[in-house]
Amino acid sequence: MSLILFACVVRVRDGLPLSASTDFYHSQDFLECRRRLKTLALQLAQYPGRGSAEGCDFSIHFSSSRDVACMAICSLQCPAAMAFCFLETLWWEFTASYDTTCVGLASRPYAFLEFDNVIQKVKWHFNYVSSTQMDSSLGKIQEELKFQPPVVLTLEDTDVANGMMNGHTLMHLEPAPSFRMEPVTALGVLSLILNIMCAALNLIRGIHLAEHSLQVAHEEIGNILAFLIPFVACIFQCYLYLFYSPARTMKVVLMLLFICLGNVYLHGLRNLWQILFHIGVASLSSHQILTRQLQDKQSDCGV
Repeated sequence: MSLILFACVVRVRDGLPLSASTDFYHSQDFLECRRRLKTLALQLAQYPGRGSAEGCDFSIHFSSSRDVACMAICSLQCPAAMAFCFLETLWWEFTASYDTTCVGLASRPYAFLEFDNVIQKVKWHFNYVSSTQMDSSLGKIQEELKFQPPVVLTLEDTDVANGMMNGHTLMHLEPAPSFRMEPVTALGVLSLILNIMCAALNLIRGIHLAEHSLQVAHEEIGNILAFLIPFVACIFQCYLYLFYSPARTMKVVLMLLFICLGNVYLHGLRNLWQILFHIGVASLSSHQILTRQLQDKQSDCGV
C-alpha cells in the first residue's frame, strides 16, 4: 500500500479546492477521511504553517503559505518528514506554475485541472523512489519539525440519531509554528541594540521627569508622554523586526512617526544632535524591519 494516498491544493482563505490527485481507495474509512480533509480545508486560515491530524487508519497533513495550501492523506506508516517534504515540493511546483492573481480569481472548484498530472507525478515519486535519495532533504525537514513542530489537530465525529454527520471537526490546538523569517543580519542586530538603548533613555528620562513633577503642569505631562510614547514605539520596533506581523508597513510608519513627533516635541530638553540620533536609529530600524521578509519555501526535496 502506498504511503501517500491522496493530495490536493486548496485556497487558504475559503478552502476552495484548486487541484487534486486521483484516488483509487473507496473504503468507508478513507471516504470519511476525505470528508474530514474537506472540512479542515475550510478552516486552514486559522492555522498558518504546518499541521497534522491522525485518525485510526490515516493521517492528514497540510502545509500552507500565502493563500495556497497543500494537503495530503497518508497511511499511518508514512513519516511526518516525508509527508511535509512532499507537501513543500507540491507547493513549490504549484506556485511556480500559477501566480497569486490566478489563484485569487479562481471561482469554481478544481479550476487548475491540468495540475492534477503534476500531483500524480510527485506523489508517485515519493511513494516509489527510495528514501535514501532524499536523505538530505528529509533531514532538513526533520530539523525544521524539531524546532517548529506542526499544529496537531484531533478530529472527532459527532454521533447523531441517523448516523454520522459529514465533516464535523473538533480541533484541539497545540503550539503553532511561527512564520519563518529571513536570517537576522549584523546591521539588524546593531539596529536592535541601538533601539533598546534609545528605549532605555526614553524610559529613564520619562520616569525621572515624572518623579520630580509632583505638581505636574500641563506642559510637563506633555513632556512625560513625549518620552514614554517613543519608548513604547522603540520596543514595538524591536518586536516587528524579530517577529512577523500583518500590516507591517503601516505599523512601521506609525512607530517612526510617533518617535519623530515625540523627539521634535522634546526640543529644548534635548539638543539637536540627540534628536537626530533618536530619529536616525528609528529610521535605521524601520528600514531593517521592511527589508527582512518571510523566507520563501524552496523545492529541494529530490524531485
